[in-house]
Amino acid sequence: METAVAIRPKYSLADRFTRDRGTVFASGTQAVARVLIEQLRVDRANGWRTAAFASGYPGSPLASLDKELATAAKLVSGDLALVFQPGLNEELAAAAVMGSQFAQSHGDARYDGVIGLWFAKAPGIDRACDAIRHGVFGGTHPKGGVLCVVGDDPAAKSSTLPSSSDATLVDLHIPILYPVDVQDAL
Repeated sequence: METAVAIRPKYSLADRFTRDRGTVFASGTQAVARVLIEQLRVDRANGWRTAAFASGYPGSPLASLDKELATAAKLVSGDLALVFQPGLNEELAAAAVMGSQFAQSHGDARYDGVIGLWFAKAPGIDRACDAIRHGVFGGTHPKGGVLCVVGDDPAAKSSTLPSSSDATLVDLHIPILYPVDVQDAL
């Protein structure tokens, strides 16, 4: 009797951000970081030369999203421009991401558009409301866009008060998505 041996391709932890086909293993926060890479790949397939810019508050209860974004930015190929710049606070991070949507209004823009990602904990969204509200009403570039990721803390595990961001996001006219699992996040 012959024993069947499954042959698997070599796999490394970097594959969660670098592999563009096949199975990858990722946590929820790694999937959020990968969303930017996936969108850059789609844009390249459509003939667009876009970049991605992410910023947020590192103290967010989003289970090390800042570290995953920093890792993703280091691992992506030179063809995919991904920049992660931690914010000193939620407001400055939101203002920086909002500014990324206006990069193409200058004559010396290197990219067709910028995909933005902003993240914070729920109490931080209060601090950033002015920048976010202006960003929402200012709009995004047609070859850009912004994803806001907010870490709620209803049990006040890492915040001084229990918090939920739903009402604030509705007030800011930001659609709310609730991914069920990692695949749904992608």
